[in-house]
Amino acid sequence: MKVKIFIALLLSLQTLPVLSSEVTHVPTISALTALAKDAVANKIDAPSNAKVIITPQNIDGRLAPPACSSAVVVELASEREIGRNNTVKLSCHAPSLNYLWQVYISVRVEILYPVVVADNVLSPGALITRDSLNIAFVDQYSLRGQFFTEIEQIIGSRVKRRVAKDAPILSGNLCFVCKGDPVSIFARTENIVIKTSGEALNDGNEGDTIRVKNSISNRELDAQVTGIGEVEVKM
Repeated sequence: MKVKIFIALLLSLQTLPVLSSEVTHVPTISALTALAKDAVANKIDAPSNAKVIITPQNIDGRLAPPACSSAVVVELASEREIGRNNTVKLSCHAPSLNYLWQVYISVRVEILYPVVVADNVLSPGALITRDSLNIAFVDQYSLRGQFFTEIEQIIGSRVKRRVAKDAPILSGNLCFVCKGDPVSIFARTENIVIKTSGEALNDGNEGDTIRVKNSISNRELDAQVTGIGEVEVKM
């Protein structure tokens, strides 16, 4: 009787599935894409007011990731700063392979900044008004030169070079003080502010040093542009 029971138990054990000592998992294509996107997002250094668009490449749906016996390792293929095009390497240990399985995913990044743009075509000599401006998000690689982020910064300035509709308005397109314009000339000390009038002999934007002529003394001076129609001389 005992012999029959032993044989029956032995036969039943032989029919049970063999359990692997390794716990495996099969990552999905969407999971791999999300990992690549997160790796790039975590390294992006952009201002809080910027708009960031991250677009991983579409992986061929026929790609069949193997079963992995380890977590997927995610690495940026380069140590350089995040640029427009980036490559992410994903890898894991696969029991079915004699080597480390890996795949590379390209991730595109667009960083757009809110900048002042022309709401219509602006011609040289035109006075900048609020109605002629708008705020739009512009890709960082489309910006060449100093741009403006607030409309109030440039209201009252004049156009030096033609600006197309919806184009960013750059410092080189404007003059806060234009040659021949009347200007207010300020001289400041800790306790005194002196103001007089004059004429600009050069074009200039905020921070630029230009020549001006004092209307009272006719003396020419070097002055720093401090605002629209305003300059300051050192005492």
